[in-house]
Amino acid sequence: MQAMDIGLVGLGVMGENLALNLERNGFAVMGFDLDATKCSSFAQRTKGLRAQAAESLEDLVARLSVPRRVWLMVPAGAPVDAVLASLRPLLSAGDVVIDGGNTLFTDTHRRIQSLQGSGILYVGSGVSGGEEGALRGPALMPGGSVQAWPLVRPFLQAIAAKADDGQPCCEWMGPGGAGHFVKMVHNGIEYADMQMICEAYALMKDWGMTALEMSAVFRQWNAGELGGYLIDITADILAQTDPDSGQALVDVILDTAEQKGTGKWTSQVALDMGVSAPTIADAVFARTMSALKAERVAAAQVLVGPLTQAVPDRTEVLGQLQKALLAAKICAYAQGFALLQAADREHQWQLPMAQVASVWRAGCIIRAQVLQDIRQAFSEDKTLANLLVAPHFARVMASCQQALREMVAMAALRGVAVPAFMSALSYYDAYRSARLPANLLQAQRDYFGAHTYQRLDQPGKFHTQWRAGAKS
Repeated sequence: MQAMDIGLVGLGVMGENLALNLERNGFAVMGFDLDATKCSSFAQRTKGLRAQAAESLEDLVARLSVPRRVWLMVPAGAPVDAVLASLRPLLSAGDVVIDGGNTLFTDTHRRIQSLQGSGILYVGSGVSGGEEGALRGPALMPGGSVQAWPLVRPFLQAIAAKADDGQPCCEWMGPGGAGHFVKMVHNGIEYADMQMICEAYALMKDWGMTALEMSAVFRQWNAGELGGYLIDITADILAQTDPDSGQALVDVILDTAEQKGTGKWTSQVALDMGVSAPTIADAVFARTMSALKAERVAAAQVLVGPLTQAVPDRTEVLGQLQKALLAAKICAYAQGFALLQAADREHQWQLPMAQVASVWRAGCIIRAQVLQDIRQAFSEDKTLANLLVAPHFARVMASCQQALREMVAMAALRGVAVPAFMSALSYYDAYRSARLPANLLQAQRDYFGAHTYQRLDQPGKFHTQWRAGAKS
């Protein structure tokens, strides 16, 4: 009986497509799922291929070559713990378990700790690219037990997407939960990017543009600096017609967006680490607001909006909107990479920032032209404090920031909600301010809570008896 190269547990769409990707790249795959129908479907789909469905976890492990490599594609949380508990007595020292789900990085760290002493190696790998990426080539962000990398690298880099220069979009991120942390931040940036594109769409719609007209604009933008997967699919979406009503399909879709939690995790971790990531957080809040559909419909009948504004000249404002979207996108990436850098300092992962950008260049949802410039920025300056001050991006922001201001002002005057655009602009303005009004804030804290303050002209901590010195 032939020994199989790798086992894959969890044969949903992502798991099955990854298994087919592995097989197509020359690896013999053993698949298993607790759902017997999925196992049966996998067996049918892989007839004649070097892939088989196992009858049980025991059967899967028994069929693998040593050291065994088992890839889990099951829902994050308790299901991963349950599968790991079942696998542990079946595996031996030197075997590797890979968790490819959207797992919280602290859970990955905990699982690595729980396996200490067993010799079983554990990898937490972010997988981005959706169903098509899993089948054709995803972006992969592995981290965890360092000894596991040589054992899984041939598999992962073989199936990963390839950038234009031929580099596989898969590199080792670091120990512990580094891989899943990078994927979490990727998803946070994704939330922001999607929200900003939706805000550009909202402004175009407010200007009276049809979905087909907007599709043509996004198609044009995709050929330039804004080019990327999300811009590309937006052009496709806006060109789709609903066969039932004959309307643009986007116009008959309910305006409530769901979420799975990774954007929320990114925002929570940013708060915990004291990193400013307002555009990512506002993108999460925008989805939360969208879910209040009934309340919004009722409020629309009660709350007053701005005075009617004249419809602007499209030729002029579309150029401004393009620049505004690019500026806001750069601010979102700056926030994401600032969070990566803060986590790297705290956890001592030695995250390769240039390689993170390199891995995201193809296969993943946020793949975009701008990532090549981000990669270059971190290659040239490994101590870069913030993406905004890299020479290239400082120049881009200098040419685009006024357009972002004008779009934010126009949106406010027209009553169009653009929280991501607004927070991106505020982030940019705050970061470029040599002095912020936090001096007054700290004085307020000292006034009511004796929290003390520092001075510009003297070292040390100070406290003032404010009421005694106040004038009536």
